Amino acid sequence: MVLARLARGRTARPPLTADVPAPTATVTAVVPARDEAARIGPCLEGLTADPDVGEVIVVDDRSSDGTAEVARAHGARVVPGGEPPDGWVGKPWALQQGVEAATGEIVVCVDADTRPRPGLARALASALDDADFVTAGTCFICDSAGERLLHPSLLTSLVYRYGRADAVAGYGGRIIANGQCTAARRDAFLRAGGYGLAVGYMTDDVALARALARRDWRVAFRDGSSLIAVKMHDSVAEAWREWGRSIAVADVEPPAWRAADVAVVWLTMALPVLRVAALRPRPLDLVLLGVRAALLAPLSTTYAKRGAPFWLSPLADPATAVRLTLSSLRQPRTWRGRTYAR
Repeated sequence: MVLARLARGRTARPPLTADVPAPTATVTAVVPARDEAARIGPCLEGLTADPDVGEVIVVDDRSSDGTAEVARAHGARVVPGGEPPDGWVGKPWALQQGVEAATGEIVVCVDADTRPRPGLARALASALDDADFVTAGTCFICDSAGERLLHPSLLTSLVYRYGRADAVAGYGGRIIANGQCTAARRDAFLRAGGYGLAVGYMTDDVALARALARRDWRVAFRDGSSLIAVKMHDSVAEAWREWGRSIAVADVEPPAWRAADVAVVWLTMALPVLRVAALRPRPLDLVLLGVRAALLAPLSTTYAKRGAPFWLSPLADPATAVRLTLSSLRQPRTWRGRTYAR
């Protein structure tokens, strides 16, 4: 199963590049933000420096730390966000408000902790020539050794469960997406339902992408690591806690698939490491460890800092299996001070 999923990566979509013509359509960038005053600055600096971005909107999701003031100081237009209606989760509700307020023909949505570079908007606009909805992977900034040990292992578990995200070969209905960076044509997106397609989902990015695909939208995942980076966490403890919110995709995947995913990660990632640690490896364990080690090289390009912890990240695979198991059994429903009904 795992080898079949990895084999899909032989035909991958090309990475996003700024070496494309400037977009003929106008572009609005939308940033949802709740208490992001300390982190949103680099994001807005990158967006306002991009000559292809005609408008930057920050949806201030009822922040209490001066996020709106920081946004205005960086030249963004601030849209005061309302409290989520019944059934909505905060982030998709903030994004929906931003898309509705946008004036651009193309809407690029990025998280407040991302660091976009000039050229991202034209790359995403160009990608929309061959797709209806584009979601892009980022370059991860992990400063602490603990993050560089755990984070790559958590990310690899997604590859084992879904295959390479930017593979041209389909993955049936199990489309994966990265809500940190997306793009769509505004009017068509709103006609399709917008973020209303992801109402109530904590893993709103995957829920949205799959809902659009069911409506025959062409959903494309692209590698955007050369044009956008993200600093998601400040410590390994924070990475452990926050990945638990989405790693199992628990509110999107049915129980049978979640059980299969947990089994795959335990049997093909965690168990070989544990057998070697117990000095009882079987030949298959060594083969699986070889496959795991071979993935480190292509994965390394998505990290700004690596060092020894990154190359030793397979040692964290048992911890990743535990994190996935816990998240599959009970997905956290609290985010940024709000608790949502199951």
